[in-house]
Amino acid sequence: MESHWLSMFDVTIDFDQSHLFFPRIVTTILVGLLLVIVVTRFRMIAPAIKRAGRVLVGSEGAFDHKRFFGTLALTTAYFYLMGVLSDVFPNTGYSFLIMSVIFVFLLSLLYVDHLTRRLFVILVLNALIAPALAWYVLAELFRITLP
Repeated sequence: MESHWLSMFDVTIDFDQSHLFFPRIVTTILVGLLLVIVVTRFRMIAPAIKRAGRVLVGSEGAFDHKRFFGTLALTTAYFYLMGVLSDVFPNTGYSFLIMSVIFVFLLSLLYVDHLTRRLFVILVLNALIAPALAWYVLAELFRITLP
């Protein structure tokens, strides 16, 4: 019969939650550092926050609403649709690859002022090569599980 105190050496892993371990630690550390910065530098930060609020509502300075809110919408859609697509391709990283290609291309189009044929080709190549390279390095070389 095995001793009861040896049971503390048994390791069980909840694979449904194990991937959230380090993001929770990093998020907690970053929020803590943000609080330390805000508390220690509040007098320096407060005027900038007030000015940013006035710029955001359009009462001061030039503000590109299309690019700002477009970036927020694209980023939100990127993460949401990556989760949806990961149900189609579970544990392969293809949802990361497909959504990253689309996200990089659309974000690049959003920030281009004058689109030419040459620039369009560069945007397409960048949108195909950069995410594919990141996917290969993360998924194949480092064996990191991607959505």
